Amino acid sequence: MINFDNAATTFPKPIAVRRAAAEAIKSFGGNAGRGGHELAMRTSEALYSARETAADFFGAAPENTVFTLNCTHALNMAIQGVMSQGGHLIISSMEHNSAARPAAALAMKKQVSLSVAEVFPDSGRTLDSFRRLIRSDTKAVVCTIASNVTGQLLPYREIGQLCREKGICFIADGAQACGIYDIKLSQGINILCTAGHKGLYGITGTGLLLTDGAFPITPIIQGGTGSSSLSLFQPEMLPDSLESGTPNIIGAVTVGAGIGFISSYGMARLRSHEERLCRLFIEELESTEGITFYRDPAAEYAPIVSFNIEGCTSEQAAELLAERGFCLRAGYHCAALAHATIGTKGGTVRFAPSVFNTEEEVRKLVYNVKILKNLPNS
Repeated sequence: MINFDNAATTFPKPIAVRRAAAEAIKSFGGNAGRGGHELAMRTSEALYSARETAADFFGAAPENTVFTLNCTHALNMAIQGVMSQGGHLIISSMEHNSAARPAAALAMKKQVSLSVAEVFPDSGRTLDSFRRLIRSDTKAVVCTIASNVTGQLLPYREIGQLCREKGICFIADGAQACGIYDIKLSQGINILCTAGHKGLYGITGTGLLLTDGAFPITPIIQGGTGSSSLSLFQPEMLPDSLESGTPNIIGAVTVGAGIGFISSYGMARLRSHEERLCRLFIEELESTEGITFYRDPAAEYAPIVSFNIEGCTSEQAAELLAERGFCLRAGYHCAALAHATIGTKGGTVRFAPSVFNTEEEVRKLVYNVKILKNLPNS
């Protein structure tokens, strides 16, 4: 199988990540922060090293760097935690359900009021959408940095600056951007949520929440933290307050190794390779009648391409391509708002290469897409 579904989770993983996972299983069998014996201490050191690596990569303090189960977990903690006392919340019309659903649930319970800022290909119009919705009681803005459906880059720096001017918490979803673009908290982001298993090349079951500490995050989960054990109340200090229960040591170590891989390979080099594969895919098919690409010349895009084949539903196209050895995701990609924004009632097929894909693999995919286009049932 040739994997072009790397927006869901990257595969294969770098050799360094696979080695780190094996070493963690072999050597880090203690429970971090829960014991003074050698095994626990060794495991705690490994976890802290991974935390330091992630913190440095995103410009955060290690104590403000929280390991989570995934980006969804991080976004739920950020959104529900910041909005725990109510107020007005703004999200974009390109949000993944991991942000849209917790926001909608809070609004349905009348705990917050919710507005959705329309996203346009033109960044200036998108920024104006957010600006017009800001009210005196606006407490937070949630915005994806890059759409998981089309790859469209949103003007997150400008949105962050707007939030800073208004004293509003800016929560950024970096799931499709982190590891590909140089994302830092200093770019106006108060809370950055991201996946560890996508562009950071860690294993599944990993995510990160990084905060500048400017806005308190009320925990949505309470439990054992290895600290303040005599108190019935959750510790207030980070990362303990947001890391209840035994941490995913193996996962955290692989995220650290994934970041190390990106740093040694070169982020700009990695991104250039993936962008080149996307350009090749589009250029080889754009003159083919019946192929629709969901990109606008006025917008900028991360290395993701959504497309459809005339006469096939997105699911049919992905299924037929899977039979020919290609992994692509079809449907709505857990992003109802985004599909409503771009007007794709039947979803799309998503092409998402990684640094490990080749031009030869892309050309094989192009050849098979053209075959599908000419099949009698297409």
